[in-house]
Amino acid sequence: MHPLRSWLPILSWLPKYRVRYLQMDLLAGLTVGLTTVPQALAYAEVAGLPVQYGLYSAFMGGFIYTLLGTSKDVTLGPTAIMSLLCFSVVGGQPHRAVLLSLLCGVIQAAMALLRLGFLLDFISYPVIKGFTCAAAVTIGFGQVKNILGIRDVPHQFFLEVYDTFHKIPEARVGDVILGLVCLALLITLMFIKSHPGSDHGSSLYSRFARKLVWAVATMRNALVVVAATLVAFSWDAFGHHVFTITGHTTQGLPPFSPPPTSDTTSNGTVVSFREIIEDFGGGLAVIPLMGLLESIAIAKAFASQNNYRIDANQELLAIGMTNIMGSFVSAYPITGSFGRTAVNSQTGVCTPAGGIVTSVIVLLSLAFLMPAFYYIPKASLAAIIICAVAPMVDYRVVIKMWKMHRLDLLPFGVTFLLSFWEMQYGIIGGVAVSGALLLYAMARPKMKVSDHDVLVIELSSGLSFPAVEHLSHFIHTQALQTCPPRSVVLDCHHVSIIDFTVISELTDLLRQFKLRKVKLVFSGLQPAVLKVLLAADLQGFRYTDSVEEALQIDSASD
Repeated sequence: MHPLRSWLPILSWLPKYRVRYLQMDLLAGLTVGLTTVPQALAYAEVAGLPVQYGLYSAFMGGFIYTLLGTSKDVTLGPTAIMSLLCFSVVGGQPHRAVLLSLLCGVIQAAMALLRLGFLLDFISYPVIKGFTCAAAVTIGFGQVKNILGIRDVPHQFFLEVYDTFHKIPEARVGDVILGLVCLALLITLMFIKSHPGSDHGSSLYSRFARKLVWAVATMRNALVVVAATLVAFSWDAFGHHVFTITGHTTQGLPPFSPPPTSDTTSNGTVVSFREIIEDFGGGLAVIPLMGLLESIAIAKAFASQNNYRIDANQELLAIGMTNIMGSFVSAYPITGSFGRTAVNSQTGVCTPAGGIVTSVIVLLSLAFLMPAFYYIPKASLAAIIICAVAPMVDYRVVIKMWKMHRLDLLPFGVTFLLSFWEMQYGIIGGVAVSGALLLYAMARPKMKVSDHDVLVIELSSGLSFPAVEHLSHFIHTQALQTCPPRSVVLDCHHVSIIDFTVISELTDLLRQFKLRKVKLVFSGLQPAVLKVLLAADLQGFRYTDSVEEALQIDSASD
């Protein structure tokens, strides 16, 4: 592939573009756009930002990803998890959220250019599931206050739970009724979409009816928000303020300007760029990694489903550049959205150009519809968020881990519980526990021992410096310190790499075997390992191709 095409994938598919592709991309882009607008407004609430910031964050991805993305299905924009992480780091301060987007983008683009995508491999599946489950619970419960219409509830999870229940008597009847009705409608439409009914009907009418039902169910968020807004506007017009509404929003497109690199507190104190970075803390590492992980996982899933391949490193670059450019239009950090990507794929999108249509719809909403957003009830947005995050609470994965590998429940549990304290601590704690389990497995490799007059030790995994002390101790206690001392055959056919620490310990072991007039024989050495051991010029070093040959050598010497 030409180097320019590898950096700009649009050059690969644009020359092959067809009119039929345009029709499908327009339909998919329109459908996703009608899903994106209400979700973006709702996710801005999760991030603790004015609702227009959700839309500011929702349109740049469509343009950038069309140029740089390698998946036809992926849509970039605000998501529930990234919104929650953003809030946990910046606490609902718009200027800092925009700066965070720039810094995340720089980190992600740098990782792409330096080919550091492998770092994502150290975030294990149990950590991801623990985090997403905790995030779903935190986000979902955080919207209960908006369903109830209660105010002044703290954002810290445990305090939020206490205050929400404590203030139930203050709930507003209008918000509760509207919120529950919106939830019921959304759940019903979700059920209809997932159970479309029989396809046996072949008449034109039945096919049209199924398509109409599918379209209504797909655009359920937009329909519910529009209906709720009309209800709120009607009551307000007659002087009955029974709903908590979004209120004033900034109209028009955001200015294109560099993000602020300093901040000013309410008392006039200037906060420097360095101090802001210090305040971001570990979030500056967690958010870029989680953004990349979420988007690449989605891209891989849909690439596999639709039979094409993606370039993971190019995906890193696309997300990074979207966050960098997004910061110039007041966006907060974004990533791939599973729900909107699924809608995009199911609608039949053919190329990433569908994202341009979605972005245009968001821009039109910013330009012309912001006054109408004044009347959007917060309860309707809360219902959308709750329905969006509910499927993320996956209890079945706990059952699977219990059946398959119970030790995986440890990083899952640590991540899940710590995430209720601070989101980034959950990720960091889970990765630390996963790393500790990985290191422990390296330091304590399983050994299969058999007795053939001599002791045969088969290493079931590699041999590296954390494991050599354990192996040495085992050989001393089972062979050298017995009476009489025993010879040992070390079956190394699983060992593919060896380091200086291992060689040093083996040198001492060979010396101990020689002093006790017994033998240590190596068998099944791979060529690369054998080459290193021969270069080390170990005194008393013996090796054979198989365990059987080693046992014959020992028998012959006896």
